[in-house]
Amino acid sequence: MPTRLTQIVIDAADTTALSRWWGEALGWKVTHDDGDESSVLPAEGEPGIELVFCPVPEKKETWNRVHLDLASGSAEHQAQAVARLEALGVTRVDLEVERPWVVLRDPEGNEFCVLEHRDEYDGRGPIAAIVMWAEDPAALGRFWQQAARGELEAEGGPVATLELTTPGPLLEFVRSTTPKTVKNRLHLDLRPYTADDRAAEVSRLIGLGAFRVDVGQSAEVTWTVLSDPEGNEFCVLSARD
Repeated sequence: MPTRLTQIVIDAADTTALSRWWGEALGWKVTHDDGDESSVLPAEGEPGIELVFCPVPEKKETWNRVHLDLASGSAEHQAQAVARLEALGVTRVDLEVERPWVVLRDPEGNEFCVLEHRDEYDGRGPIAAIVMWAEDPAALGRFWQQAARGELEAEGGPVATLELTTPGPLLEFVRSTTPKTVKNRLHLDLRPYTADDRAAEVSRLIGLGAFRVDVGQSAEVTWTVLSDPEGNEFCVLSARD
C-alpha cells in the first residue's frame, strides 16, 4: 500500500510563536510544543492536516515554492478573513496584476493566499489547498499521485490537481519558470502503514523518480529525506497506522 500524506512541516526561527500564530489563524489547537518542535491540529473529526514547525537557523531568502491556500465562503467572508489576519500581524503582498485571491505573509514571511470562494474547496477545512510550483505540473502531479494516493486531474494546462483519499486540502501543482535555488521552507511528510516497510517504500519512491538528499540530518533520525523529481524535499516517516 502506498505511503500517505500525514503532515506539512514548516521551517521556523521561533517554532512556539509561529505555531501559536497559525493555530489562531486557522482556529486550531497547538497539540505539542516542547520548546523546539511544535504541532498544530484541527479538532477531532474536522478535515485538515497536521502542521509541524521545526527550528532552522537559515533565514527566508526567496518566495516559497510550496505554500498554503486558505478557503473562504463568500466575498464578504474573504474580506473578513483577510482583515482578521491583518489584525494578527500579517503583511499584504501587492500583486502586479489584479487577482481574486489575496496574498499575505505570516509573521516569519511565509506567503499564503486567502482564496475567493470556490465550490471545490467546500468541506476541506480552513486549508483549501497545498500549492507547489512546478516546471511540469502534470508530471509532478503523477509522481505525487503514486506517492500519496488520490485522483489526479491533469489536462496539460498550467495547473494539475490531486484530490487525496483522506479529507482535507487538495494538492495543486502550478506551472512556474522560477528555478529552485534553496531548500524549501515548507515540505510534505509521507508515512507508510504499519504493515508496510519504510525501506521498501523509499526504494519504490526512488524508482518513481525521487532521490536521496542531505539537508544536514543526523544518521540517527527515524525518517528518510528525499526530493521529488523537481527537487522538492519531503520525508518518509516511520511506518504507523
